Formats: sequence, C-alpha cells, structure tokens
Amino acid sequence: MSQCWMLLEFFLSAKSRRNSCWIRNFLIVLNSIQKGNPMLEASPLLVVRVKQKIDLTEKEEKIFDRLLATVRYYDLSTQLRVAGGWVRDKLLGKECYDIDIALDDMFGSTFVDKVTQYLASTGEEAQGLAVIPSNPDQSKHLETARMRLYDIWIDFVNLRSEKYSENSRIPNQMDFGTAEEDAYRRDLTINSMFYNINTSSVEDLIGRGIDDLRSGKIVTPLAPKETFLDDPLRVLRAVRFGARFSFTLDEELKRAAASNDVKDALAAKISRERIGTEVDLMVSGNEPVKAIAYICELQLFWVVFSLPHEHELTLPQECDRLCLTYMDAAWSLLQLIGSLSLTDEQRRLSLYAALFFPFRTITYEDNKGKKIPIVNYVFRNSLKRKASNAETVIGVHSAVARLLSLIPFLESNVDGELNEDGMGSELVDIPASSKLRVLTGFLLREVKDFWRVALLISVLAYPSPIGCSEDAMLKHNELDKRKEVFQAVENAILKLGLEKIWEVKPLVTGKDIMNILQLKCGGPSVKEWQQKLLAWQLANPAGTADECLEWMRQTHLKRIKME
Repeated sequence: MSQCWMLLEFFLSAKSRRNSCWIRNFLIVLNSIQKGNPMLEASPLLVVRVKQKIDLTEKEEKIFDRLLATVRYYDLSTQLRVAGGWVRDKLLGKECYDIDIALDDMFGSTFVDKVTQYLASTGEEAQGLAVIPSNPDQSKHLETARMRLYDIWIDFVNLRSEKYSENSRIPNQMDFGTAEEDAYRRDLTINSMFYNINTSSVEDLIGRGIDDLRSGKIVTPLAPKETFLDDPLRVLRAVRFGARFSFTLDEELKRAAASNDVKDALAAKISRERIGTEVDLMVSGNEPVKAIAYICELQLFWVVFSLPHEHELTLPQECDRLCLTYMDAAWSLLQLIGSLSLTDEQRRLSLYAALFFPFRTITYEDNKGKKIPIVNYVFRNSLKRKASNAETVIGVHSAVARLLSLIPFLESNVDGELNEDGMGSELVDIPASSKLRVLTGFLLREVKDFWRVALLISVLAYPSPIGCSEDAMLKHNELDKRKEVFQAVENAILKLGLEKIWEVKPLVTGKDIMNILQLKCGGPSVKEWQQKLLAWQLANPAGTADECLEWMRQTHLKRIKME
C-alpha cells in the first residue's frame, strides 16, 4: 500500500501533471505493481477511441467532388486515395488540413494538369501550382505535384513499389505500385491507411493500421530496420508521433533505431534541413520532453545534435541527460507559469535554450581562429535553422549570468551591492537607488522580447549556474518555488516600467553629443557618452532631452576640472 501512496504522490507532481493522461498512466503503473513489475512500459489499459468512419467537412467534400469530377470529365479509371496522416487524424476525430493524394495510374503532375484544365472548362482558376522534384540521394524518392483548392494545399503523388540492389538503400528501380505495395512502404502502420475518395471508404491494406491506432502502438509495416534504412528520417518521425500521441514504441523498432547502421544512415543520407524540421515539430509539439527523451533512449542525441568532429570538445559528463533534464524542468515550469506570459515562438526558443544550456560556454575555433559557440554550430549546421534562432538563444545564455545577479534584488525589491561587472563607467554618476533599474534596463535592451525566456532559464539556474541537483529541479515543491521567483521578478520588471524598454528612443542624438564635446566627427568618446546618457535616461524615466543635455554639460565640465 505504501508503494501506491508513493506512486500517487509522484503522478500528482508537476512533472506528471503536464500529461493530460496522468490518471491513465497512474492506473497502468499501479496495475504493473500489483503484478510485481513496477517498471512495466507496456500500456495494456490504453485504448484509443477510433471512429468507425471518416466524416468530411464541407470544404473537404467540395475538394473531393472537384477531383472526382475531373476523373469523370476525362473518363479516367484513376483511383484517388488520401494517404497517411489525414486518414489517421480523421479516424481520431481530429481536424487535419494536410491532404496527400496517391494516384494509382499516373504521376501527380499529370493529374494536376488535368484538374487545371477541368477547372478552366468550368470558369475556375487553379492556384499555387508547383512540382517538387524527387531527390533519391536524400531519401526523397517521389516527385510531388501541389495545388491549392478552396484555400487548402493538396499534394499529389503516384503509388509506388521499389526494388533495391544488394548494397544500396536507394531504389534502383521504382515503378507504379498497388495501394497495398505502397502501404507497406509507409513509415508507420498508423500512417499506412488510405481513404478511397472514389468509394468513400477507409482502406487498411496491411491489416493492422486501425488496430495499432486503437492500441496506441508505434510499429513499422515492414521490418523496422528495412524501413529505417529505406528512409532514415522515419526514425525521427516514429519518435515524433510516439511522443505526440503518447503511444508506445515497438521494442523491435527501438532496437533497429539504436543500431549503428541506422544511425550512420541518418547522419549520411538525410539532409540537415529535414532533420531540423522534424526536431522543430517535436519541440513545438505537445510533448517535447518525451520526444527528446526518446532520442536520448535510442542513442540518437549526438546524431541529431551533431558537433564539429574536427575539434576536441570537453562536454559535461552525461551531457545529453543533463540537456534533457534542463528541458524537462523548463517545460514543467512553462506549464506552471501558463501560456499567457510567453508567445509560441518564445516558448519554442525557451525549450531550445534550456536543452542547450549545459554547453552554453563551450566554443570551437573556425578556420580564421575565431571562437564560435557550439550552440551556433548546432542551430546553423546540425539543424539548419535560422541564424536568428542561434543568435537569440546565445543572447539568452549570455544574459543568464547577469540576470542571476539581479534576481535577488528584483525579487525582494530592495537595494544592495549590485554586480556592476561589464558596465564600465556608465554607472559612476548614477544614484544607488536607480542602479537596479539601469542595470536591468541595459540587460533587457539586449535580449528585447526574449527577456522572459532569459528569466525562465535564469530561474532554472538560480541560485547558481548549476542550481540544486538536476533531479531536484523536477520536484513539485522546487518548481513551485521557481515559479514564485519568476513571477516576482516579472512583476518587478513591469513595475519598473521596463517591459518594452528597448523600444524607447534615446533622448540625445550623437550630433548633440558631438556639439557639447566640440567634436567634428564621432569616435569612442561619443559611444561612451551614448551609454552614459542612456544610463541617465533609465535612471530618470520622466526626464526630458533638455535635462539630459544639461546633465551631460555639468558632468563633462566636472570631468575637465578633475583632469
């Protein structure tokens, strides 16, 4: 019985409260304890509600009617099948606007041409026509044609069957296949079903797609190693869908995903853009921590978040586990704080900032001998994300140390011996009572809209760069304390009127400064005074431009007399 109470306490913790299925999880593990196996991972009690038939929206009916009208107009025998995720989501009762249509007797571009001509005959105009070529070297084996109908993008591809040479995983022969052959080439059984538009029926041609969906299993139609070597990106898709739906990864699938052959293929065959896109979908999804936990469990962390191999890097011990722990703590804290404080983009980058926090100080030298943060490499080379993402996260990491020194004063709203490192002479003539606002204002002007992200990461690291033990960060009472610190500091910043301080323009221009200093051109002196005047402006939020200039004149005269 004591085990049951301990278990209940655990599932009521903040770590488990973020999972909407915590009651089900509690019952599953309780059942396993009663059977003498507390580490049981299977979910015998999990039954997913799957609809008996697919209900079309009004817009979907119009789209499918137009496509069937094209078939009739040209007297085609073509069978139109919606494939993959749309079928899965509709069976789960979810709306989906990602419609991929598989054709049994022609290429997608050919059919799109016929749809375009048919629409023209009715006085309608096709929109957004495009053809995306195949790229076998990157495991993209099919040409895809795309068009927009009723403001929904639709992709068209042909059904396929593939043959491989003994020593290659790139198809050396690809023909039109049957719907069943195509279904077995899909990534997962839950994504292998079709909706036949011609017959208005669901087709589960491998015979277990619906069953696996109903029992919450992530399984490949063919042997998992064969499936993953065909397209190694499917490993990450299995992870993403397993996390998204809280489904169980098949044990054979996990062994195949962790094999060296599959890891090597993922690193060699798949473009970094495609890997980055999958990771972004995980981080932006409903279970980002579970997804990264799967990546760690399958020993894929350093394949996905690859580092420059030509440089010797000293990483923290068990760095991948530490990265996951910080991300887990950040996600838990985000759930406690609520969705109003951060936008979706801020939430996404806060999770990245937490994930990469353990190697925030690690750098490598580029070809020119310049030290580059590893975080920059991971974003721009490993994941091929936007440079601005790397700059934001690096900026957040840089702000953490300074913000940590300010938190005690912002939290308690008292003055004290503030850490003025890196401020130069800007604070020399600033009253002690104003220094907290000035230091905080300078910091927020650097991180701008992402100051709450910097605060979130700082709160995780508070009261030291390591903070309490990593495991302790996930405890309910510890997270509640950190939530209180976050909210106290956030409120203090708002009370100081600094929420959008980076949008406040300087009262004094560079030209004004040059006139007072009697300079003909700018230089270090002008830059120094710009910082001092900004400090004055932060210390005197109600001050005017004339008052600011007068303060500068008086301060400048005092300096001259002292020299």
